Amino acid sequence: MLFIPMNEVHRSPHRKAWLLALLALIIAMMACTRKWQTDAGPWEGVSGSTTQVPAQSESAGPYTQARPPGAAVLSPTPDAPHPIPGLRTENEQHIVQAGDTLGIIAERFGITVEAIAEANGITDVNVLEIGQVLDIPAPEPIATGPSFKIIPDSELVAGPVTAYFDVPDFVSGLSGYLVSHEEEVAESVLRGYQIVQRVATEYSINPRLLLAVLEYQSGWLSDPNPRTYTINYAMGWEDPDREGLYKQLAWAANELNRGYYLWRVNGVGSWVLPDGTVIPVDPTINAGTAALQYFFSKLYKREIWQRTVTADGFFKVYQELFGYPFDYAYEPVLPPDLTQPPLQLPFEDGVDWAFTGGPHGGWGDGSAWAAIDFAPYDEPLGCTQSENWVVAMADGLVIRAGDGAVVQDLDGDGFEQTGWTLFYMHIETRDRVESGTYLQAGERVGHPSCEGGFSSGTHVHIARRYNGEWIPADQDIPFVLDGWVSAGTGGEYDGLLRKGDHTIFAENGHTPENLIDR
Repeated sequence: MLFIPMNEVHRSPHRKAWLLALLALIIAMMACTRKWQTDAGPWEGVSGSTTQVPAQSESAGPYTQARPPGAAVLSPTPDAPHPIPGLRTENEQHIVQAGDTLGIIAERFGITVEAIAEANGITDVNVLEIGQVLDIPAPEPIATGPSFKIIPDSELVAGPVTAYFDVPDFVSGLSGYLVSHEEEVAESVLRGYQIVQRVATEYSINPRLLLAVLEYQSGWLSDPNPRTYTINYAMGWEDPDREGLYKQLAWAANELNRGYYLWRVNGVGSWVLPDGTVIPVDPTINAGTAALQYFFSKLYKREIWQRTVTADGFFKVYQELFGYPFDYAYEPVLPPDLTQPPLQLPFEDGVDWAFTGGPHGGWGDGSAWAAIDFAPYDEPLGCTQSENWVVAMADGLVIRAGDGAVVQDLDGDGFEQTGWTLFYMHIETRDRVESGTYLQAGERVGHPSCEGGFSSGTHVHIARRYNGEWIPADQDIPFVLDGWVSAGTGGEYDGLLRKGDHTIFAENGHTPENLIDR
């Protein structure tokens, strides 16, 4: 395998430009594998692959060496065993807290909602009382899940190997329903390919992966007349609140992220299937494979799940569409010596703000706990117009500005998929910086607001990504802002900032205890 560490790329802008040009050439060559026809219906794997993966030169940068045409499909060498939580062997109790649901509790304890309901005589799974004591039975596991590696990590995140992937061009060569599909998203009518690209961008998920899952689940890429059911539920997730392609893809992206980032932080040791089967995870898979095993565990009972996550399932559909997935491997996505560049707090000197949110999801609740929140201290609560300013945390080029979001590229190459990027969310349209602007640290980005995403009060949500991967604010590379170091305290949105002997705890609102300034 050939590999160029990203820290080496950043030390040489000419080398990085060469690498990106090479990525464009290789991906353009791979585009010839995108068309495929099959008689297999939705939810079925494809057999008899005839895809020919183009050979690559020995200077192919971060890609793995391509297989010879016609070579057998083999799962790559297993990873070193991953540290994962052991399965519970004894019953436990849980006291219901504000915000708890049976789904949340079941996810936390690695068991089904039905098992908890049965153990506690619960007839309405939608009703719990704060303070209610629940008996949580120990799961009954079966044999360890498959060790077959489905995709490399770099095929999960919207990272360097996706920089030149053109979703509109790819979709234009298809004959399926996706080509003609349109629907309203946030008061705008979007085409199918625009919805795929929007979800990929928001969740920082590889659009190739979303397309392959869409084809596996509903046949939208190859079938011009998919089953009526899949028009509303293209991912197979039957929820009346998630009808339509955008909501189905958003749900899928969120769950794929959840599996990926749970694996990254050693936070999961088993999958719980809809039929109640608890499957211990094989510790030698990688995060990208864990993401897919987790995603499909939300949809399929044991027999179908087992087929889906091995060589004759989803893997074959992916290969028919894009070629052998490990030929795209960019490893590692995060260099082992990665450190955060210097960053400042995202507001102006001498202005009081409140630290209102500790580590939580960068986008959705399935991504890494990459974000923290700040709100103007001297303004009314709720969604009110603010005259305060969010400012740039570092020097960098603004490469995206819209729908409440601003993305700043710190390496200046103009790609959101490479190197360090900073994500500012809930930036009001009024006075917002325009894409293409180069900001110095401390220069104005825009006003905090409730625009974009979901918000109950005016604030700014900030997060970091490297090579498209959300960087947790509470792990090995914490947010460091003007010397304030972030840390989590166990729950989503709970956390603190510490600087020397001073500690500020996140609180929802404005109190003397969460006041912070520069």
